Amino acid sequence: MTGRAIVIGASAGGVQALSRILPALPADFAVPVLVVAHIPPRKENALVQLFAAKCALRVKEAEDKEMLAGGTVYFAPSDYHLMVEPGGSVALSSEEPVNHSRPAIDVLFETAADAFGPNLAGVVLTGANHDGARGLKAIGDAGGIAMVEDPDTAEVGTMPAAALAACPAARPMSFEQIIHQLQGWAIS
Repeated sequence: MTGRAIVIGASAGGVQALSRILPALPADFAVPVLVVAHIPPRKENALVQLFAAKCALRVKEAEDKEMLAGGTVYFAPSDYHLMVEPGGSVALSSEEPVNHSRPAIDVLFETAADAFGPNLAGVVLTGANHDGARGLKAIGDAGGIAMVEDPDTAEVGTMPAAALAACPAARPMSFEQIIHQLQGWAIS
């Protein structure tokens, strides 16, 4: 798989955290961004409309078998796991929840790590569970960049703290540091 990608996972407090990061990415940001935010199943995903109004990038709900494109933010649909297949296409799955969640952050991060290896950046944001910890470790193990919202300043620090504990390559960062790192990495 050539090219690069960014994966972001958020749970409790995630809308506010994503609102600090996604609108800061410029219109010419050439890397696809895939997002899993824990939302209740069978509920319309309002995140796409919310962020489409705030972001310079194209924002959409991921579709099964769709090829990833730069300059686009892909949100996992409600009640589906979002996965990346080798070759850079999206896959959706209704398999069992992972960490009591579907979509699960770990599922996205682990499949993206397999597809992109060192050409992947992963970000774990605020949340009240451990989803994303195992996936961020997979990204770090594959040579990708692992970032975590500082648990001390996160709305809910449980998920970032779990990710830091699981992934030695990760370091806690402010929103400004995350944005700076993503922008620098995308053009390097």
